[in-house]
Amino acid sequence: MITFFVLLSIFFFPIISAQGEWHLLHASVGISAMHMQLLHNDKVVIFDRTDFGSSNLSLPPHLCRHDPHDLALQTDCTAHSILYSLPTNTFRPLNVQTDTWCSSGSLLPNGTLAQTGGFNDGDHVLRMFSPCDADDGNCDWVEFPGYLSERRWYASNQILPDGRIIIVGGRRQFNYEFYPRSSNLYSLDFLRETSDVDENNLYPFLHLLPDGNLFIFANTRSISLDYKRHRVVREFPPIHGGEPRNYPSSGSSVLLPIIETQAVQAEVLVCGGAPPGGVSAARGGNFLSASRTCGRLKVSDENPNWVMEEMPIPRVMGDMLILPTSDVIIINGASSGTAGWEAGRSPVTTPVIYRHSGDVDDTDRFSVMSGSEIPRMYHSSAVLLPDGRILVGGSNPHVYYNFTNVVYPTELSLESYSPPYLSPSFSSIRPQILSLNKNIRYGRPFLVFFNLCEYRINDGVLSANIIAPSFSTHAVAMNQRMVVLRAERVMKVAGNRYRLSVVAPSRPEIAPPGYYMLFLVHSDIPSHGVWVKIH
Repeated sequence: MITFFVLLSIFFFPIISAQGEWHLLHASVGISAMHMQLLHNDKVVIFDRTDFGSSNLSLPPHLCRHDPHDLALQTDCTAHSILYSLPTNTFRPLNVQTDTWCSSGSLLPNGTLAQTGGFNDGDHVLRMFSPCDADDGNCDWVEFPGYLSERRWYASNQILPDGRIIIVGGRRQFNYEFYPRSSNLYSLDFLRETSDVDENNLYPFLHLLPDGNLFIFANTRSISLDYKRHRVVREFPPIHGGEPRNYPSSGSSVLLPIIETQAVQAEVLVCGGAPPGGVSAARGGNFLSASRTCGRLKVSDENPNWVMEEMPIPRVMGDMLILPTSDVIIINGASSGTAGWEAGRSPVTTPVIYRHSGDVDDTDRFSVMSGSEIPRMYHSSAVLLPDGRILVGGSNPHVYYNFTNVVYPTELSLESYSPPYLSPSFSSIRPQILSLNKNIRYGRPFLVFFNLCEYRINDGVLSANIIAPSFSTHAVAMNQRMVVLRAERVMKVAGNRYRLSVVAPSRPEIAPPGYYMLFLVHSDIPSHGVWVKIH
């Protein structure tokens, strides 16, 4: 089926500077955005936790949550989750029943959010949220108490090539399990070995590698896990410097884009974190400077070694997202302290864009962008949107909602950051996708019709990039992935209209089945993303 698109700009983008622009979307959405997941119907599921009392958003009349195990309110008529609509910039409350505090999630191949674990009565719970084609207010959470084999609090998830989800770790959980569940629980001594006096191995970084194995990074160490045979097939060198990178020292990580136009390689980027002892120091009121370093590891090399670089700003609790251009943005966080209650200081409100490819000197890879007026500290989050903006929310470094008499008040606001590529000055060289087949099969060619006013044939490559939407929380963007597809030929159809022949990802180890945003990028300027389903 060929689908045609009329691209309407719902939001007005003023002139965007070379450092990008911030826009306040809502001064309050009633909850603090601790977790976020973009869905393929251009809605974003956002949720907090249930065990801190009332939020600032009421549930619909006569709808309350009754939970005898709740630590704050056994009867609560306020919402702790919302559904935010990108096209209309509106939101409505959702009714989550059990505690989602510090939980994890992944999208299933059909677009349903499978959300796992949390705290207290939520730590063994599987929750599902299925997007509605026409949101009539009936889409809501469906919960399955006791579904998980073990407590999953601060665990990480990754969708696999066969559509299953692996759920790894959590507080004092040195094991992993799968959804759909089996009768088995699998131990992973690596998680026990990487737990230090401050833990620093929670929310481990997971990346599905092109060879089908799972890269796992915890604290300072990393392995490749064959989750089918349940054995570690490789341990990589520890990252240089000895600085812990996982919660609560909370650096961030991405798998750099997989490029199908050349021999496939896998390279991991890890940035930020805290110095050894930083967590204990912060608990005592001594907020040490965060890590300034990033490490890159080509895990597909025969003898991989970390290559270290320095960010212009030290950062802990930063969210790291892949942009449509294949650059990486690092956003939110602090420059001293760690994650945890009242444990961070010196907010970093300026994003940094990291250019990992091309002939660029190390000193020129990082570009500092314009800053927000709102600190985004512990329990903030960020996701990439189909129009190329970054949605940013949350920040609550307190046990409860605290708006006064604290260093960093609880943030209920929602804002967006527009990178420089969204400037209207690039409109003549920005592709506009007109039509394509939205259902694409592995290894099969498909056509993308697009409009482009000024096609700069000699000014670089026109690329087709797909990005999997991430589940974002605690500086971890689970399931995030970009694949640069093989573009075979461009043909001019008429006027400014062109046709691009593209080959879908070769296999599910490259791109697991499900929904992706497809962007055309011309002269480093991306189109609006269009949803495609890969199977």
